Formats: sequence, structure tokens, C-alpha cells
Amino acid sequence: MDTLKVLVVDDEPGIRMAIRRALRGHVMRLPDLGREFAFEVSEAESGEEGMEKLAAERPDVLLLDYKLPGMSGLDVLDRIVATRQDVLTVMITAYASLDTAVSATKRGAFDFLAKPFTPDELKSVLYKGGKHLVVHREALKLAAERKRVRFEFLSVVAHELKSPTAAIEGYLMMMRDRVLGEELTAYDHPVERAMVRLNGMRKLISDLLDLTRIESGEKRREVRQIDLRDLAMAAIEGGSELAPERGISLSLAEGGPVPMRADPGEIELILNNLVSNAVKYNRDGGRVDVAVSAREGAVELVVADTGIGMTPEERTRLFGEFVRIKNDKTRRIEGSGLGLSIVRKLVDQYAGTIAVASTPDVGTTFTVTFPQGG
Repeated sequence: MDTLKVLVVDDEPGIRMAIRRALRGHVMRLPDLGREFAFEVSEAESGEEGMEKLAAERPDVLLLDYKLPGMSGLDVLDRIVATRQDVLTVMITAYASLDTAVSATKRGAFDFLAKPFTPDELKSVLYKGGKHLVVHREALKLAAERKRVRFEFLSVVAHELKSPTAAIEGYLMMMRDRVLGEELTAYDHPVERAMVRLNGMRKLISDLLDLTRIESGEKRREVRQIDLRDLAMAAIEGGSELAPERGISLSLAEGGPVPMRADPGEIELILNNLVSNAVKYNRDGGRVDVAVSAREGAVELVVADTGIGMTPEERTRLFGEFVRIKNDKTRRIEGSGLGLSIVRKLVDQYAGTIAVASTPDVGTTFTVTFPQGG
């Protein structure tokens, strides 16, 4: 249970005592927000003392008398606004009028409580104010979290693009300054390396766009009946373009059509990421085995490789954004670190599951299971 700190600023001892008594042991429940609050009450009998306690105690709610000796309630409100105090203010007054309410509201008051008031009226105002306070603070917290995540995301993107940009610049300067002489063929290798870096940047940008479309929900989905086996074969044919120079074989297990309802572009994205990873992280002369099947009310996709594998600790980090498993075996392998994050988000959209089994130096198997209906 949380505690809502209430500061009562009123020059009438009876009012202060009545509020303290009404809130003693009272629990305010906000079931729709999943929160409960007890109350902690402190008092001040003048505006000047109230300002001191506001600074020292940082209350959540201020019950502020409109008419005070010396500094008035409106003066206190003005000072709160000027110092940007995070407190919800309810004005208390025996001179309730529309003009008073408008004046106090313009100065930042949340609500109004006219004397004399009952305990139920006090609790009603605090219920409304407490709910507003919780929602407001949660919104601020969410905005701050979004700002932090956006900053971290952009920082990572900038870092990921900085390295290849610097490398390409270096290769171009090498050619501009004729570092390797005047013979054009001497620059074949720098050009090839620059192309590799450019392809990596292109893949990163493509993955970022895919991720943005998925998370924003703006991508138009075209869910229809598809054959998972046909899409798996297309992914293998695409992956086989990268495999021959390393002697890696790709195969699809025998079987009949595997129908499911899905957006073909999304399933292609899942398959292409899993198959390309299986090739990329494989050993020379290795193997990638893909199998698709329909059984027990589910559709299952399995992509297994004979590659470098992962430790249990590495597997726990696998689906994070911009996560690349870095060790001596993966140091030279290029990637955006977004592929498996995209796979996970897409699988979640189908209420599916993805499991990983892996053994270092033996291989890795990804198993994706979709509900039969897609």
C-alpha cells in the first residue's frame, strides 16, 4: 500500500483537526489503476509555514485555505507555480463563489472544497485528486521512459552506422590518394570491402524500417491462406546464394503442404532471418536443415544448423534489439543485431512461441510454433 502525503494549510485548528481525524485509518482504493493509498497528514497554520513545509516535506496533496493571515492562499498558489512544486492543490474556503473558483483554478488549483464540508465530501475530493495525481505521474514517468529509450535507440543506431561510415571513408581516401599506386586492380579489395560495409548499412536500415513498421502497427497486414512449405523453400533458395563458397548445404525435410493463415511477407521475414542466421553462424562445410509440419492443432517451423552454437548465458540475450553475440568465433560476422528481435515480435503477433536449443561448437536449433489458425 502506498502513502499519500497531505499538507493542510488552514488557520483554523478545528478544520485541521477534522481533516486529520477524517483521514486517520482511511484507505483510498483505485481498483482501475490497481493502487491503494493510506494518508499521512501534516499541518501548517499560515501561508509562510505552509511554504516551508512544502519545500521540506514534498507533499502530494495540498489542502489550502483561501483566506489566511499574512500570505493568502492565492499568494501560496502563485509561489507554487513560480517554484514548479509538484503538488495537487485543493482550495478550502468559506467564501465559495464562481469568481473565487475561477481565480484559484487560473492559478493552478485542481479543485474546490467549500466550508463547512463533511468527511465524505473531503474523501470524494481526495479520491478524484488522487486518481488524477496517479494518472498524471504515470504519464510523466512513461514520457520520461520513452525519451530515455528513444535516446538509447538513436545512440545505438548512430554507433552502428559510425563504424562502417568511417571504414568506407577510409577506403575512399585510400583510392583518392592513390595509396596503392596507379594500377586500378590494386583497389579491387578496398572496393569489395566498401561494398560489404555498404550492404551491412543497407541491411541495418532495412531492419530498422521493418522493426518500426511492426511496432507502430502501421504496416498493412494481408492475412490469407498460405503454404508454409512453399515459403520455406523460397527462404532456402535465397540462403543458398550465400552458402556455396563456404560449402554449407541447405535442405528442407520431405512432406506435404503445411497450410496456415498468415501474412506471407511476415512469415518470409521470419524464415529469411532464421535461415540467413543459420548460414552466417555456421562452420565451413556445415549444414542447415529446415522442417515444417502441422500437428496437434499447431504449425511448427524448425531451423537447425551445425554452427558455432551458444552458451546458456548467450541464449538469454538473444532476442534483444541490437544484440550480437560477441566472442572469438563471431568477431568477423557482420549483422545489424535486429533480425531475431524482429522474428520475436512477429511470432508474438501470431500468439506463437519460439524456442532455442544450442550447444557450443555443435549447433543451434530454432523452433517456432504457431496456432493452427495463424
